[in-house]
Amino acid sequence: MFAMTLPFSLAGRTALITGASSGLGAHFARLFAKAGANIVLGARRADKVAALAAELTAAGTGALAISLDVTDEASLKAAYDAAEARFGTVDTIIANAGTSAAGRSTEISDADVRMVTDTNFIGVYLTAREGARRLIAAGSRETSKGRIILIGSITSHLTGEGDSAYAATKAAVAHLGRNLAREWVRQGINVNTIQPGYIQTEIAGDFFQTEMGKAKIAAFHRKRLQPIDSLDAMMLYFASDASAATTGSTIDIDDGQSL
Repeated sequence: MFAMTLPFSLAGRTALITGASSGLGAHFARLFAKAGANIVLGARRADKVAALAAELTAAGTGALAISLDVTDEASLKAAYDAAEARFGTVDTIIANAGTSAAGRSTEISDADVRMVTDTNFIGVYLTAREGARRLIAAGSRETSKGRIILIGSITSHLTGEGDSAYAATKAAVAHLGRNLAREWVRQGINVNTIQPGYIQTEIAGDFFQTEMGKAKIAAFHRKRLQPIDSLDAMMLYFASDASAATTGSTIDIDDGQSL
């Protein structure tokens, strides 16, 4: 089993993580496994989540890989059904799946705008809603165990060139988080949003190795990309029993990039 000491325990919890095939999603899966949770890995790339599930299982974690398209409500319902059949009610939901379409707003296609919106906003909405429906049916009002974490971005309050659709969807996610927290505040479900800064993950591709990317890093106050593990403590807090009194929060964790 894992030997790493973590600040918050997730023992007894079941976490469903979307976009778990790589990047932040895969990192969160390993993090939550170390904290003791059962892990449900959802993504369209079934081979990658299957490999990660095998890795976690070999380390002693209860893990389940599911082929999942967050833009498809039927796919989400099937994912929750499979999770419940294996582990019982999913009490910890990480709406992480996201995509981008680089390019100036006058140049990217309508199809790309819809793709970004469908994944980054509608997918988050449907993921959280289906999880909340099931939590409420399972008695979350009495247990107060419901935890939903939305993964946003500091681009929600920045301006720039080449990511307008992405940034707009992340602004929508931040507002959605507060609205859902208000709707479900009496149902024992906490909804919080984490807005990371720039981290080297698959979604960024090789951008930060280009001259433009290097210039962007040089413009940050600390002249570096944010370490992926800088999100860990807040993720664990929001997912754990320790955050019982915290809902409706939107937290920037960006290594000072947006200052």
